[in-house]
Amino acid sequence: MFAQSIAVVSILVLFAHAVLALGVGRAVAFSAICLTVTFAVENLGVATGFPFGAYTFLVAPDWPHVGAIPIIVGTLYFGIGYPAWIIACLLLGTDIHGPTTRRDLVFTPIIAAFTLTQWDVVMDPANATIGRAWAWFESGGYFGVPLTNFVGWFLTTWLFFQGFALFAYRSRGGSRGVRRNPAFLAVPVLLYAASALCHLPPLLDPDAIVVDAGGRSWSAADIRETAAIMALFTMLPLALLALMKLVEAAFLPRAHSVQGDRPAGLPIF
Repeated sequence: MFAQSIAVVSILVLFAHAVLALGVGRAVAFSAICLTVTFAVENLGVATGFPFGAYTFLVAPDWPHVGAIPIIVGTLYFGIGYPAWIIACLLLGTDIHGPTTRRDLVFTPIIAAFTLTQWDVVMDPANATIGRAWAWFESGGYFGVPLTNFVGWFLTTWLFFQGFALFAYRSRGGSRGVRRNPAFLAVPVLLYAASALCHLPPLLDPDAIVVDAGGRSWSAADIRETAAIMALFTMLPLALLALMKLVEAAFLPRAHSVQGDRPAGLPIF
């Protein structure tokens, strides 16, 4: 319950950040598209097994549900999805308010979906076995999690990122956020990095044998070490690259102010 409460506080902070960074209209649109798509696909997944595989949720049984899905699940998509969008925009030099070119309209949602799915790759095995937050009935090769789950995550997250990108592309010229400086934009990136680094302390926990819903046994220490490795060499480098882009945006424009141009590849805030 404590971890879930921390997640709720973080999500509220990120939504407030989105309002200031994107403007009220785009922040509401982003969250609405995210929640609509994810709750719809997750309910489809629980009912049919598509696209994630045959699974069920065990987390937060006493919390409100949207269909068969605990409300915290959809909001977590937003909680990591918004930082993933900011990171993708920073890496590609896309306007954070939405694509302004067809190139950005296509590529930004793809990079954002990979960025968000990396988080799932890191956290899913421990939550499906040690934490017992959800379970796959037929198990899978990645500590009980099947490949279909990550394909499903990429598809789901791409759908809502692409939906927001289309909305923002068609509503160009709308209201802009009032806080767009690099230091402010570092906040969601740092929270994304923190969600990676939080997998390091569990390395100190004792080993135990855990059994997934399919009846296969795994070492808890192996699961935790794998999560830490994946976090350090997938999520963390992406966050660092995004922070480097912010440092460039903060300092390099001063050197280019005489010419009045913007260095190639830097994001538009």
